[in-house]
Amino acid sequence: MSRPRTPVRRFTAPLTAGLLAAGALALPAQQAHAAGSVVKVTGTQGNWQLTVDGSPYRIKGLTWGPAVADADRYLPGLKSMGVNTIRTWGTDATSKPLFDSAAAHGIKVIAGFWLQPGGGPGSGGCVNYVTDTAYKNQMLDEFPKWVQEYKNNPGILMWNVGNESVLGLQNCYSGAELERQRDAYTTFVNDVAKKIHGIDPDHPVTSTDAWVGAWRYYKKNAPDLDLYAVNSYNAVCDIKSAWEQGGYTKPYIVTETGPAGEWEVPDDANGVPQEPTDQAKADGYTRAWNCVTGHQGVALGATMFHYGTEYDFGGIWFNLLPAGQKRLSYYAVKRAYGADTAHDNTPPVITGLSVEGDAGKVQAGRDLTLSVRATDPDGDPLAYEVLDNSMYIDQSRQLVPLPFTDLGSGRLRITAPDRPGVWKMYVKATDGKGNVGVETRSVRVVPPTVDGTDIALGRAATASSYQTGGGDCPCPAAGAVDGKPATRWASDWSDPQWLQVDLGSRTTFKHVQLVWETSYAKAYTIQTSDDGQNWRTVRQVTDGNGGVDDFDVAGTSRYVRVNGTARGTGWGYSLYAFGVYS
Repeated sequence: MSRPRTPVRRFTAPLTAGLLAAGALALPAQQAHAAGSVVKVTGTQGNWQLTVDGSPYRIKGLTWGPAVADADRYLPGLKSMGVNTIRTWGTDATSKPLFDSAAAHGIKVIAGFWLQPGGGPGSGGCVNYVTDTAYKNQMLDEFPKWVQEYKNNPGILMWNVGNESVLGLQNCYSGAELERQRDAYTTFVNDVAKKIHGIDPDHPVTSTDAWVGAWRYYKKNAPDLDLYAVNSYNAVCDIKSAWEQGGYTKPYIVTETGPAGEWEVPDDANGVPQEPTDQAKADGYTRAWNCVTGHQGVALGATMFHYGTEYDFGGIWFNLLPAGQKRLSYYAVKRAYGADTAHDNTPPVITGLSVEGDAGKVQAGRDLTLSVRATDPDGDPLAYEVLDNSMYIDQSRQLVPLPFTDLGSGRLRITAPDRPGVWKMYVKATDGKGNVGVETRSVRVVPPTVDGTDIALGRAATASSYQTGGGDCPCPAAGAVDGKPATRWASDWSDPQWLQVDLGSRTTFKHVQLVWETSYAKAYTIQTSDDGQNWRTVRQVTDGNGGVDDFDVAGTSRYVRVNGTARGTGWGYSLYAFGVYS
């Protein structure tokens, strides 16, 4: 389902954590519901359908992101989109209010059970499915308990055991052992399915993985599954041929799909995945649904990804309503599911976003201008917001609003981030009617250009300490004066620490530039010396925040030193560059 990329990037697990951790909510008393529906997979090879109480049922769904406590708030909106099903990843004592609210709104739930290593590459812990009988027995006790609890709830459509673990096991094992584990995992899924069927014969059991290649393990080891399930984004239209070529004898559902994911797109000029435009994302949902419905009699529907409200890195990539605001993708899904959009006020459309100047050499802390082209189909006035994100520097998912100056004609001026590396810049356009358009571009932030010659470049450097191993280390003092942006000096995790450079002879300088790694100094001094023993302070900093520090500092000496007295993090001090300019 994805081009080779190590590690493969996914967003599923973080987005579902809120649901799994949410506490139960006492909802207002509702009318008593009848006993749960009888849901069956009926038909013959290549001519299957799902039925609910005897009536045909095609899953028109979305994966569920909001907290259980917000079910009554959001489910009416899903219903208005033509959604008849939501999918969850975990079922426990907190699930009842969601199931009840879904039933009250005429919506069914594909209720998930989480197994490690769930969420595909990089997610979850490693389990030995060959030998870890304690874990397997725990799950065999836990899952059926909740099936017994909720099997008569009219909100339940089916049970879904696991999420992307066949793929995720590759992060735990390799070679022949990986094959043994995948066989053992899918055999265990079958054990769970049999136990669920023994308790609840009225709801199907499926199991989700991230690629159709997993289905051969289910075919071999899990005959008690009623149907298969797969998460597939840009490759969703390839499922039909894979099913046909695999000789499968069960129908399937698509439990996550939508536009191309981060792991499926080419890199941009700055070497990071090029996020599709809002319009391309909307088209991705339309295309996915057309391919699902195009596999008549085999594909029984889909829960597309994602009815989430997070306004973060993954939320902007996939959520239909980040921060509760509706996007083009929201309306694309609504149209796909046959709901009326004729009278909807629709989102602003951003048809262009560019970075003025060289997006590969944006100077830290200097002016940066973004140029945006946006219109509103309904003629609503637009309001802009500019945000940035440092995912590709420090794995932060957070989007940070930035002050900006509106220069007119769609030109928005901001101050570039102070920390070198590849940042994502976002422009958000809102119409005041609950709709939003969002586009993003990457910029590579570099240290500001300094007039003069770096007289510390390549000179002998020493330090109070340095890290000898771990990560990208060893990180000796020379790493800060070698002119290479990816090498650094890193100290022990204690105060104080210092780094000094020997200029060779008494030399006059006028400027110092420090480029900090994540481990920066909150308090430090810049000092000079003629003998390396007696030091004079020429600059003192007490409010350091990392990034790039540029100082006009005049001095004449042989040695220049950065003396850190208070770390800004729990780690040591770390400098990518220590430049002294004449």
